Amino acid sequence: MAEEQTQPLDDKFYERADSFINLANEAITREEASAGQIANSLMFAGSRFNAWVTAAGYQKGEDLAKEKEAILEFFTEQYKLMLSENIDSYVNNFNEYLGYSKENFKK
Repeated sequence: MAEEQTQPLDDKFYERADSFINLANEAITREEASAGQIANSLMFAGSRFNAWVTAAGYQKGEDLAKEKEAILEFFTEQYKLMLSENIDSYVNNFNEYLGYSKENFKK
């Protein structure tokens, strides 16, 4: 890839992530869509933004195309690591994290 995109977490990392999560939770609370639909929208938004950030690091589309597989591998691995970490957190804190009324939660 043009520039390896792994960077140390800055002090606002979790604050920014929480603001996106809060926006998603508000949409669920307002019953705009189900949790699954909101999750799909968030995943699409992340992928589109990451495609833009990545493309901005190249001078030509052909160069970006040559690196496509490496880019996909990088982002797939990063997502897998983050998802694994968060699932572990839910495993270890299941009752605390899911202590809400499940009948009001749409999958």
